[in-house]
Parts: sequence; C-alpha cells; structure tokens
Amino acid sequence: MIKIGAVVAEFNFDITSMMLELAKEHAKFLDAEITEIIAVPGVYDMPIAIKKLLDDGNVDAVITLGAVIEGDTDHDEIVVQHAARKITDLSLEYNKPVTLGISGPGMTRLEAHQRVEYGKRAVEAAVKLVKRLA
Repeated sequence: MIKIGAVVAEFNFDITSMMLELAKEHAKFLDAEITEIIAVPGVYDMPIAIKKLLDDGNVDAVITLGAVIEGDTDHDEIVVQHAARKITDLSLEYNKPVTLGISGPGMTRLEAHQRVEYGKRAVEAAVKLVKRLA
C-alpha cells in the first residue's frame, strides 16, 4: 500500500479541511493511505513540514493542500510562486513525489470552494508517480 503524507494549510481551513477529506477518500479508492498529516499555518509554511515528512522516510509521497485567495495586493501570487518552487525543489532533492494540491492565486473564496477537488487531484498524481517511478 502506498503511504502518503499530507501537509495542510490552516489558513482558509473551511476549504482545506474539505480538500483533506476528499484526499483521504480518494486515497482509499486508489488503495493508498494518508498515514501522516501535518497542519501548517499557511501555504508559505509548507516546505519545512514537507522536509520533515521526507526526512522521516515513512511515506512514499507527500501531498500539499491549500487555498490561496486573492487579496488587495500581489501577496497571493508571491506566496504561491515561492511555495511551488520550494515544493518542486524538495521533490527533486528527495526523489519522491510532492504534489501540488494548492488552488490559487487570483481566485475568490467562491472559486476556492469550487476547487476543493484539488485535494483529490493531488492524491491521484502522487499515486501515479509512485507507481511509475518504482
């Protein structure tokens, strides 16, 4: 069974908690399991938690779940850009899939609710990558 770690942003938790539930259900459907969950304050804070999961070595892949909603400044774009870059770097450094289940930037709260299936997509990508890279 494929073991998946999940890093979930607490910011916009009404959305990210739904993403996590969908991710758990989809993992079971794919004969995988989310075995470890680390909650972090926001998307920008994810890399250190991802690194911890990968350092511990108890998971085959890590999914990231977050929703970055547009504000009055470009802050949402900066957060997603820098987090995505570091998430990719960690995946390559550890040779394990770290998938992006982060919606945004540039979306409204309503659009974020409409994109909760990103949690399911992150699991799908993680499982496919683990199988194809084995």
